Amino acid sequence: MGSQSQHRQWHKWFERQRMVQNLEIVQNLIVVLLCISLFCIMVIRLCQLFLCLLQPLRFQAVTSDILFILILVELFRLLIIYLQEQRISVGVAVEVSIVSVLREVIIREILEIPWQQILAICAFLLVMASLLLTRAWMARIYNTISAETNKEFVDK
Repeated sequence: MGSQSQHRQWHKWFERQRMVQNLEIVQNLIVVLLCISLFCIMVIRLCQLFLCLLQPLRFQAVTSDILFILILVELFRLLIIYLQEQRISVGVAVEVSIVSVLREVIIREILEIPWQQILAICAFLLVMASLLLTRAWMARIYNTISAETNKEFVDK
């Protein structure tokens, strides 16, 4: 009898729905830990930025730090959206990618970058911009279709 009860208990543990729920809990815990870590890093970098402003102004370093903090803020927002909706926001991910590339260009100075890399950066930025435009276009079409469907439903 005890063996049968133990077998059922193990069987319950490995049911698909229960496993998925447990894995989602672990995944959400990881995302929460990432949020806390990002928040701590943002506070540290913000303190460093204020200390940097007390010294003679180095435009490139200050701009780089500000952009880095903005990237962290966007990543934090991406994780919050994930926790709320259980999905990755493509728009926010694309925005983070664009700002990250621009930050690297500012750090390295555009005149020091080989022309092949500049072309690659331009192509990447064009692809990211087209993703943003396509996403906005698809959202507009989806909202139009959704509104028409709702109107037809109300009319019936």
